[in-house]
Amino acid sequence: MSHLVPTKVFLTKGVGRHRYQLKSFEEALRQAGVAHQNLVKVSSILPSKCKVISRKKGLTNLLPGEICYCVLAKAETKEHGRLIASSIGIAIPKDANRWGYLSEVHGFGMKSREAEDMSEDLAAEMLGTTLGIEIDPDKAWSEKEQLYKTSGLIIRTSNITQTARGTKGLWTTTVALAVFLFE
Repeated sequence: MSHLVPTKVFLTKGVGRHRYQLKSFEEALRQAGVAHQNLVKVSSILPSKCKVISRKKGLTNLLPGEICYCVLAKAETKEHGRLIASSIGIAIPKDANRWGYLSEVHGFGMKSREAEDMSEDLAAEMLGTTLGIEIDPDKAWSEKEQLYKTSGLIIRTSNITQTARGTKGLWTTTVALAVFLFE
């Protein structure tokens, strides 16, 4: 039996605006560089030994029409001035033989920093609980981040976040993606 396990992942983001909702989403994917892909949304496990590569390098590996597995965060609005955010957080364990986590945050009224912190916090908390790290969930992300990293079990957390405000008469869509690649 063959296993389909990604060996690389890259993060990307985009925002789109259009009078049609679907076209707004397509424009956001175009800005993210993945509009010509057939995207398949998956859940949040970062496979062990999966290497995080740059967006530029990742996009050069894609072929038009290719089926791409991704973790996708998407927010959309047609309300003028409404703030929307999409963010992907990533938590990578120190032990390369263990899996990591990706999280997706999508919502309204969050500024960039708030969405960034929330997505990293979620990814780190999901990874932390599998590693036996229990940290008070009511602490601020900045406090928890230090505790996770000083545990010696989590090597790195990061995120990619896109925010935008709704534009009168148009749909506005934000996306953030973690796109998986295979050797």
